[in-house]
Amino acid sequence: MCCAMAATTGQARADDTSELLGPGYWRGVVAPFSHHFRYSAEHRYVWALGAERQRSDNWLAGASYFTNSFGQPSAYIYVGKRFPALLGEPQLFAQASAGMLYGYRGQFQHKVPLNYTGFSPGALVSLGWQIDKRYAVTAHLLGDAGLMVQLSYDLR
Repeated sequence: MCCAMAATTGQARADDTSELLGPGYWRGVVAPFSHHFRYSAEHRYVWALGAERQRSDNWLAGASYFTNSFGQPSAYIYVGKRFPALLGEPQLFAQASAGMLYGYRGQFQHKVPLNYTGFSPGALVSLGWQIDKRYAVTAHLLGDAGLMVQLSYDLR
């Protein structure tokens, strides 16, 4: 009986997850380049790797692992929305996301607002170009600090 209940509970959770994710596809992302608007000797090379779940209603959720501007391992977990066919151009899109940022610690904890023990709210506004059905390039505005270029591959 306990095994049957556990199997049923496991199935309900799988169905709930499926409903939450909705119809859509996964996207792999890599950001090999960033540019800081203001020079600082403290700045280090910034890169990112991540995954997003793009729903068919244009909502998305994702997670990214990156090194921040000060060389610290960091992460961003977020939800957002993609706005395709921007300005009537089928390949042009905008994207906005908000979530939780982790990684600005120690002497750099005040480099992001509302930081508490390395955790702070985060948000990105982005502009991108869908090269073809699977590949896209996106520029993310990093607040007033810089710009990050991301390449993505849609697993359709």
